[in-house]
Amino acid sequence: QVRLVESGGGLVQPGGSLRLSCVVSGSGFSLYTMAWYRRAPGKQRDLVASITSSMSTYYVDSVKGRFTISRENAKNTVYLQMNSLKPEDTAVYFCRMTRFALEVWGQGTQVTVSS
Repeated sequence: QVRLVESGGGLVQPGGSLRLSCVVSGSGFSLYTMAWYRRAPGKQRDLVASITSSMSTYYVDSVKGRFTISRENAKNTVYLQMNSLKPEDTAVYFCRMTRFALEVWGQGTQVTVSS
C-alpha cells in the first residue's frame, strides 16, 4: 500500500523560504507522477506544481520563478522548494501521486507566511 508523508511546513516571514518534502512508501516511485497542491483558507485545493517520471515539470503561474519541484528517486522523495514566499502562499500543502488509475494523497502540511 502506498503512503505519502509530507513534512517541512511552518511559519515563515514574507520573503522567506521553506522546503517541503514528501516521502512515498512502497515500490515504483520512479514511475509515478508527483504533484503538490495547496488549499488556502476558505478556498478549494489547487495544483501548484507537478513532475513526471521523465522529469517534466509544470508550475501554476502564481509560483513560477519562486517555487521549484524536484524528485530524488533513490529516496522515494519529492520536494517543493519555495522562495520569496508571500502571505498569499499561506495554505495547507498536499502531496499527490498518480499512475494510471491509482491516486494517493498525503495528509498535508501547513505553511503560514506572516510577519
